Parts: sequence; C-alpha cells; structure tokens
Amino acid sequence: MKSVLVIGGGFGGLEAAIFLKKYNYDVTLVSDRDYFFIYPTSIWIPTREKEFDEICIDLAELQRVHGFKLIVDALTHIDVKQNRYTLASGEILSSYDHVVLAMGASKLKHEGIEHTLSICAEPEQSLKLRDSLDALIEKGSGKISFGFGANPKDSSSVRGGPAFELLFNTHNLLKKKGIRDNFELSFFAPMSEPGKRMGEKALSMMDDFFKRLAIKQHFGKKIKLFKEDSVIFEDDSKLESDLIMFIAAGSGHEVVQDSHLPKNEAGFVKIDEYCRVIFDEVPSNIYAIGDIAALEGPSWKAKQGHLAEIMARNVAFNISQTDKGKASLKSYKKHINILCLMDSGDGASLIYRDDKKAYMIPLPFIGHYVKKLWGVYAKLSKLGKIPRILGL
Repeated sequence: MKSVLVIGGGFGGLEAAIFLKKYNYDVTLVSDRDYFFIYPTSIWIPTREKEFDEICIDLAELQRVHGFKLIVDALTHIDVKQNRYTLASGEILSSYDHVVLAMGASKLKHEGIEHTLSICAEPEQSLKLRDSLDALIEKGSGKISFGFGANPKDSSSVRGGPAFELLFNTHNLLKKKGIRDNFELSFFAPMSEPGKRMGEKALSMMDDFFKRLAIKQHFGKKIKLFKEDSVIFEDDSKLESDLIMFIAAGSGHEVVQDSHLPKNEAGFVKIDEYCRVIFDEVPSNIYAIGDIAALEGPSWKAKQGHLAEIMARNVAFNISQTDKGKASLKSYKKHINILCLMDSGDGASLIYRDDKKAYMIPLPFIGHYVKKLWGVYAKLSKLGKIPRILGL
C-alpha cells in the first residue's frame, strides 16, 4: 500500500485525507491543532449564538471514522530534495510516496496588528472578540470597526466576507438589546470598492446595507498602522475605535518561504492545474491545495473552503490515476467560482459568481437558519453520520 503525507488539518487537508483513504492509501494527517474548526460558522461565537465547542470537530474522532493516521504537531521545515518534513517536536517525516501541502497561508503583518482581533486567524481569537464585545455591551456604548486588508501581489488571498458577516451580526445583536444607537459601527478597507469581486449587483446591495444600517465607510485608503484605540490611514487620518476586528490578507506560509518550493511573487506555492508542484517543468510527487497554493484564473478569483475541498478531492483522484499509470487527471480551474451564504444575523444573501454569471439573492429571515443548518450538516457529514453532498 502506497503512503501519502497530508500536512494541514483545515478544509483542504482533512478532505484530502478522507478521500485518499477511499482510494486505499496509507494516509498520515499532520495538524497543528487537535480539532477541525468550521470557520464559516465561527462568526456566531462573538455574538454568543454559538459556543466554541460547537464549531469544532475532534480530529481524533475523525481519525476513528475515516481511518487515517493522525499527528498533532506543527511543521517547521521542508526539505524537498531529501523528501523530509520536520515537525516542532523534532520528529522528521520522510519516505512518503506522495505529499499534500495544505497548511493554509500566513498573514501580512501590519504595524500594530497586535491591537486588532480577527475572525479568520487563530480560532481562539473568536473568544477574545466575544469577551471584548461583551465588555462594550456592558459599558453600553462604544466605537467598533470592522475591516480587511489587501495583498497587491495576489488578490485571491483577500478574505472579506467574514468581516461583513460579523459586522451585520453585531449590528443585529446591538439592535436586539436596544442599544444600537449608542454604538458607532464602521467598516474600512484599502480598496475603493470592497466586495466588488462578488459582482456588481452584490456590490450595489452591500452599499445599500451600509446606508440602511447607518454603518460608516472608510474605503480607498491604505492602512498605515493600528493603535490601541484607532486605525491610522496613509494620509494620517484616524478611525477611532474601542474594538478593531481586522482580517489581514494572506501571504505565503512562513515554512514555504524558507523552502526550495517554487513560489509566486506573494510566496504561494506554484502548481499546475492538477495541483502538482512543478520543478524544472517536471511534475513532482508534491501537491499543494487551498490557501497555500498560487491559483491561476480570473482576476476576481478567491480562495474559499469549498474550492480547497474540490482541489483535495481532485488530488486524491489524480494521485490514484498517476499510480495506475493513467493520464486522465482532474483540473481545479473549471471549479473556480465565488460561492457563499453571507449571513446578516436576521437573514442571509446567497452570492455566486463564475466566468459567465454573478448574482446575489436575498434570503430574509430564513437565510440565517439555512446557514446554521449548513453548519450542522458540515459537522455530521464529516463525521459520517449523514451522507455527504459534494460541493456543500
């Protein structure tokens, strides 16, 4: 039985481990935490609609269900020439027939970033956001800013959806408590039209949301630095804030930067359309999927969990085909799209875009519960308790 090492316990890594087992490989999954975190539903931790444990799935339980081997440790070094992967514990993994890199991305480090909290960073930050929001609610008033950053070298690494969702959910929480008028909510981003890659209709509807909910906008100015009580922009203007929720744009994984893996300008691993890492124009036995990979495609392309899972399933198929000596492989490119159910606390909007169409469908009231239902589905289906629906 041939062996595969999968590094990363997020959407891409877990999906790769699950599907490689279906192709009868000896699979070892390495994750730097002992649980799988369902990021899309973590937006409700700060507003106390969900508890932290409800958003997690124990990787040991997933291991028992799917049969892969599990190592909870962090990758610290990659030696592609020797096919050696060093972990924080000092353990060295080597001699695998194939390797799948799915460790995600690092974040661009703005000056003063320690004065912000993110809904897309370490999962524990969602708890810090909850506690900070609780303190402001107890106080009865305050200024809260939500925003996301840009990476001019690779726009696919920008993640703004969760920032919009947490903003709208916070608005509704404050409204339910009858104290919304005591709070100043602001949204900031360095681009002039944040959310434009979702399509023109979605952009127009987002603008309507901001105006209707009395949310102040600070767009089109680069972020200079963060202070404990404010965001400072390139023209030295200031956005005063008691709480700053900021999602930094992704950049190449730190371990990848110190390796001999081929990288694009932003530090993401270069792959072909079959997710194979190419050395000197020759496909290798190393694959890269999800946020760690440099994607090719339209300018509006985005790295999302569902695309990482598609890449993972393709990689499992492609590895199997390669080992059987077959040339028919699956490409990730035709699956590039934007798909999300953007929650607002009192409803949601279904957003979709591909190379032929783009639309945003409002789902008042019911959309909020549809997304919660998806969270339950995600958890139960990964645990094998209900059937999987590919693409969801």
